[in-house]
Amino acid sequence: MSIAAIVPAYNEEKTIANVVKPLADSKLFSEIIVICDGSTDGTAAAARAAGANVVHELPINGGKSGALQHGVTHTDAEYVAFFDADLKGFRAEHAKAIVEPVLAGKLAMCVGWRDRNWFSNFTQRFLPLIGGERAMRRDIFENIPERYIHGYMIEAATNYYCRANGLPYGATLLKGLTVRTKYQKVGWAKALPEYAHMYYQVVKAMVMVRMHRKEFREHFVHEKHHGA
Repeated sequence: MSIAAIVPAYNEEKTIANVVKPLADSKLFSEIIVICDGSTDGTAAAARAAGANVVHELPINGGKSGALQHGVTHTDAEYVAFFDADLKGFRAEHAKAIVEPVLAGKLAMCVGWRDRNWFSNFTQRFLPLIGGERAMRRDIFENIPERYIHGYMIEAATNYYCRANGLPYGATLLKGLTVRTKYQKVGWAKALPEYAHMYYQVVKAMVMVRMHRKEFREHFVHEKHHGA
């Protein structure tokens, strides 16, 4: 079984090595693919130096979902795992924690929860699975209707695809894993509207996928029949 790690990155020179090196150290992945999504800093060079064996430098920033799709189309791996490029405290065991249940066939998709505080860690188990660290069967991503591969919609869409088609999926807490926040990157003035836009897209995706359950199910059935 082959699994590719795909890391979308936009101007993450400061943290990309902290993600790529543990992925390489884990020895889990047939490929470590970094998609520099219109980056204007040294993200690509830092990724190569840290051990990424495939680095694609896209000329303009097209958004996270588009970068993930680009990565998936450039690998033949049976499984794919996505990791954000701005992680702090990321370790090889974090990658193993989300990859191993999928490779073992226990789950079709596994999402990693970041370690926030005791209250957030407790309550997030009752909330939708939103997180950039997730491993899944390749066909899950490929069967998502195209209009949901946009912005931050992809996370809610993959969740609901599994739910609509009876595929087992779950999450695990990745202790010690945090993220470099937008506030730290660009300051409060720019971060607030970016966060607002992100949460708008997440909520919009949740509403849309629930309104179009039939579309997800019919798409799955069509693909299954077509491949038979």
